[in-house]
Amino acid sequence: MNQANEEKIGIWYTVFSYLLWGILPLYWKLLESRPAIEILAHRIIWSFFFMVVLLIVTRQVASWRKKVSMMIKTPKLAGGIIAAAILISVNWFVYIWAVTHGHVVETSLGYYINPLVSVVLGVVVLKERLNLWQWISFILAGIGVCIMTFQYGTFPWIALTLAFSFGIYGLVKKLASVDSAIGLTVETMVVTPISFIYLFILYDHSSLLSTLTIWQLLLLIGAGPATAVPLLYFAKGARRISLTMLGFLQYIAPTLTLLFGVFLFHEAFTKAHVYTFSCIWAALVIFSFSKTKWMQGWHDKIINRNSFGI
Repeated sequence: MNQANEEKIGIWYTVFSYLLWGILPLYWKLLESRPAIEILAHRIIWSFFFMVVLLIVTRQVASWRKKVSMMIKTPKLAGGIIAAAILISVNWFVYIWAVTHGHVVETSLGYYINPLVSVVLGVVVLKERLNLWQWISFILAGIGVCIMTFQYGTFPWIALTLAFSFGIYGLVKKLASVDSAIGLTVETMVVTPISFIYLFILYDHSSLLSTLTIWQLLLLIGAGPATAVPLLYFAKGARRISLTMLGFLQYIAPTLTLLFGVFLFHEAFTKAHVYTFSCIWAALVIFSFSKTKWMQGWHDKIINRNSFGI
């Protein structure tokens, strides 16, 4: 298969994964009568079982066992995987809680901010360097967060928790060098026993089990595929397309989420939201084009002028 066809297939895989992530709030809304922590526990358990079946079908069980064996023998790797499991659990919980409590718009803000957070972490931890335009994009994003905090009167903790938990999760995964399918299996394996214990205690000491309908149970079981399938399609697509293309496509999911929040769930979208999102969108546009030849040329001109004291 030639490069053009490979890229076209990669784009379709990636677009489909982001579309699935974008419509995920619709799925959690169907379960909004259930506690978020209960939904999270089911999501972890059924994601783990779904991934185990997938690894059996794709004959990757040996790789999974090898990774578990390495994890047992290497405390540093084990620490990284446990940290990743905790971070993704926090991210999933906050996202589910936010969607089921009427904060869909703020979740979209979090995933708009996430790419910028990831780059900040790269600068701080991996000592990566930023150009002038990237610094400008971060300043704009910071202004947007400040507007939301001071004008709207509420610190956007949901958005920032989602952005930083997922950003740090990505960093930990990068440092641990864990494959996406194997990684998700191992991460959910780590927290599955805790989820089982929690559900056992929850259902034993409350009436929640008696109120669980067949329809809700099927949705909770379906949380496994709903979690894993977009991730797997994303992995297939990301291998075939450039980082630039990946950067543009990643805004599909938060854009869909924002539209659902405003037009379907009728959440408030005030002037403070307009100003905040405008700053974030402007930051993302600048950031997305920051490494193009045209922007790099302007960057070099500005730097050269400054170097001559002009």
